[in-house]
Amino acid sequence: MRTNSSFVVSDIESFKEGLLLWAQQYDDVIWLDGNGHKNSYGSFDALLAVDALTLLQTDSEGAFEKLKEYQVLTNDHIFGYLSYDLKNDVERLSSKNADQLHFPELYFFQPKKIIKIIGDTVSFDYLKMVDDEIQVDFKAISEGECPNVEEGSATKNIRIKLRIFKDEYFRQVQRMLAHIHRGDIYEANFCQEFYAENTKIHPYRTYQRLNAISKAPFAAFLKMYDKFLLSASPERYLRKEGDKIISQPIKGTARRSQQDSTDAQLVNELQNDPKERAENIMIVDLVRNDLSKHAIKGSVQVEELCEVYTFEQVHQMISTVVAEVAPGTNPVDLVKGTFPMGSMTGAPKVSAMKIIEELEAFKRGLYSGAVGYFTPDGDFDFNVVIRSILYNASEEYVSYSVGGAITAKAVAEKEYEECLLKAKAMREVLES
Repeated sequence: MRTNSSFVVSDIESFKEGLLLWAQQYDDVIWLDGNGHKNSYGSFDALLAVDALTLLQTDSEGAFEKLKEYQVLTNDHIFGYLSYDLKNDVERLSSKNADQLHFPELYFFQPKKIIKIIGDTVSFDYLKMVDDEIQVDFKAISEGECPNVEEGSATKNIRIKLRIFKDEYFRQVQRMLAHIHRGDIYEANFCQEFYAENTKIHPYRTYQRLNAISKAPFAAFLKMYDKFLLSASPERYLRKEGDKIISQPIKGTARRSQQDSTDAQLVNELQNDPKERAENIMIVDLVRNDLSKHAIKGSVQVEELCEVYTFEQVHQMISTVVAEVAPGTNPVDLVKGTFPMGSMTGAPKVSAMKIIEELEAFKRGLYSGAVGYFTPDGDFDFNVVIRSILYNASEEYVSYSVGGAITAKAVAEKEYEECLLKAKAMREVLES
């Protein structure tokens, strides 16, 4: 059972900043921030879960069944992530590439404390065992009486390395194009890793800087003892709201310009770019197929096709696909039936994932996975882990990865430039 108390806050931005700082005292933290973006399928402005009562972490073998059992057993809110390599539980696949981050492949926890922000109202949803702390916590956050967070000294002059160099990237793209021209696949998302070894960062401060320059609608901060995700994701993977499921894949990226006229021209060029539209439509078809596995017949609809949205760093082409599911459909089955998301795999999905594993030089892990939550009613919402920094503090290893869709019309040089554009914000905050 949970106790809920609500408060109206006059300066919500200062409260948000204090709230995330206050949360750093806990070993298990998930923070989700909409950054003021008004999405027709949003249900909060920001959401925090801390202090695990119970938790589940596992490798990919039988992971979705374990998650299903855990979700039923807790019958409560659970927050966590799904790594990309859970593909191996969905299909007969494997992950053999190098893993330097060592995150569990699936992780969820049942928080003692949940704090939700909608407008200027803050709701504290605490388990009965800690509900006597609501007033004390609200006062501490409001007045900035947060515990000191010992982060140690950060590495100066961080050296970012490339997992593969430009020439190797070009060679691998050509190999992927050969698969496409042979008809093995129509499209695949090819990614590369940037990393720094023997490196210490301040996770909270780094996230604040990343969020300040990105202001993404599906931003997330995750702390799992010594492992951190700092995410400025613009993409929703999958949401369930009652009997409706919603997916909003992104395919198509253009740079921003400080000149309004040029920026508007870039939007128009992206909106009408035949290659970018073709990429997006291919993934929409894949998502429609994924949703149809559990949807009521005839209910899969495309609400938005190739709409361009503008963010702080880039313009993005986004589509919205929805469907109805029968009452009582298991929420974990819905996730498993669509995972990994089409925008980060390709078409056909299984063939694309096999080729991705062959050509990429790193294990994706949490990158291109999903962070989010399940409610006791079986609703859920998950982002796509892109535009994100991953950090293992014990290993002193920092990583961020970027990628793009390779289709028959892909030009390796342009794809490489798009990767650098997507990597810009992460590189800036690490090197600043």
